[in-house]
Amino acid sequence: MNRTTVKSALAATSPAEKIQVCGWVRTRRDAKTFSFIELNDGSCQKNLQIIVDENCHGSERVKEALTGTAIGVVGELVASQGKGQTWEVHATNFEIIGSAPDTFPLQKKGHSVEFLREIPHLRARTNRFGAMFRVRSRLAFAVHNFFQGRGFSYVHTPLITMSDCEGAGELFRVTTLPLDNPPRTPEGAIDYARDFFARQAFLTVSGQLEAETLACALGNVYTFGPTFRAENSHTSRHASEFWMIEPEMAFCDLSGDIDVAEAFVKHLIADVMQNCPDEIEFFDKFVSRGLRDRLRHVLEKPFVRISYTEAVAILKASGEKFEFPVEWGESLQSEHERFLTEKHFGSPVAVYDYPKVAKPFYMRQNDDGRTVAAADLLVPGIGEIIGGSQREERLECLLAAMHEHGLSEKDYAWYVDLRRFGSVPHAGFGLGFERMLMFVTGEGNIRDVIPFPRTPA
Repeated sequence: MNRTTVKSALAATSPAEKIQVCGWVRTRRDAKTFSFIELNDGSCQKNLQIIVDENCHGSERVKEALTGTAIGVVGELVASQGKGQTWEVHATNFEIIGSAPDTFPLQKKGHSVEFLREIPHLRARTNRFGAMFRVRSRLAFAVHNFFQGRGFSYVHTPLITMSDCEGAGELFRVTTLPLDNPPRTPEGAIDYARDFFARQAFLTVSGQLEAETLACALGNVYTFGPTFRAENSHTSRHASEFWMIEPEMAFCDLSGDIDVAEAFVKHLIADVMQNCPDEIEFFDKFVSRGLRDRLRHVLEKPFVRISYTEAVAILKASGEKFEFPVEWGESLQSEHERFLTEKHFGSPVAVYDYPKVAKPFYMRQNDDGRTVAAADLLVPGIGEIIGGSQREERLECLLAAMHEHGLSEKDYAWYVDLRRFGSVPHAGFGLGFERMLMFVTGEGNIRDVIPFPRTPA
C-alpha cells in the first residue's frame, strides 16, 4: 500500500476505508481502552490524530510510542469529532518503526532557539523549524518560477574562483599545498605556482562576473547557489556560507534593473503567502507579530524611488538621533534604511546613484563623476534586501576603475574582453536567499533559516 502524507490526508474530500500513514509521534494520550496519537510526518504544519483502540493489531505496543517515535499506521480515514481538525484515522494496524526513549530532547514543552541550535540534526522536527524549512523549499521553487517564467536561463557559475568580485578580501582559500611546510619562492613567499591550479584559488563570494559573460551571450540569465565569506562576524545577519540569487540582464539599464528587482520581491512574497498559509500563520502568531500585515504592505505598495543624495538630505533633516552619523559618501546603515521605509515613507524604498568611493569597480560611473548607477531595495523591518547596479560596459571607464581599485588587467582579462567584443549595457542584482527568508518568516537570526548554519567559531 502506498503511504499517504499527513498533508494529503487532511486535504481529503471524502472518507477512505483504508490508508497508510507514517510519521513521528508528537504526543500521545491514553484512555482505558484506546489512545490518541498526534502524528506529524513533516509534510505540513498540522498533525493528524490517530486513534488506536484495543482491537487494533499491534495495539499492545502503543504505550511504547513516546514522543519522537517513528510509527506506521493502517486504518480508516473518517470525519473527526474533535475541535479544529477535519479528519482522523481509526487504526486497524499499528507498528513501531523506530523507537525513541524518554531522553529524546524534543519533549512537549517550549524550547529556546539557542537550545535548538545545539541540535541542528533534530530541530527540523519542531513546529518552528519544520515550518521554516518548508518555506525555504517553497521559496526556492518560487525563485526558479519567477525567472523561468520570464525567459531567463539558469546558469551555474564556479564555486572555486581566482577573482574577488566584491574586492573585500574576505575569501576562503582553496589549496592542496601542505600547510605545515608549503613550498616557497626564492624570496620566501608561498609558491602558489606549485599549487593545484598553479595560482591562488578561493571559494566564491559571488557568481556575478561569470554571469555577466553568459548574459552577454544568452541575454537574460540567473544564478542561484552557495557563496562564501570569510568574514569574522558574529551578528545575527551574517553567515560564512549562504545562498545568493544573481540575475544578469543584457541591454538593461539601472531603471530596468530596479523594475525586475521590485517585481521579484513581490513575486516571492505572494508565492509564499499563497502556498504556505499555515506556516505564515504560525510565524505571525509565535515568532513575529504583525508579519502578515508587513508582507501585505510590501506586496501592495510600490517602491518609492529616491537618489542616495535625496536620502541623505531626508535623514539629515529628520531630527532623528541615529547611532551612526549621516554623511554624504558614507554607507547607509540599517537604522537609516529602516527610518526611510518605516517612518518617513511608510513603504518599501529603492535608493539609487550611490557614491562611487563606496562601491566595487564594476559599477557604471555616472556623468557627475561622483556616483555610480547602483541601487539598493529597502523593506520595512530589515532594511536592504537587494543590491544591484548597471555594470560598466565602456572599456576605458572599466580599465580606469580597475586601476583605481588596484586590480590587474591581466587577472581580469576575460572580463575586460566583454567590453572589447560587442559590449552592451547590462545590469543585475543580488538577493541573499537567507535574508529573504528572514523577511518572509520574521525570524531574527540567519542561523535559524539555514538547516546547518556555518558561522565563525
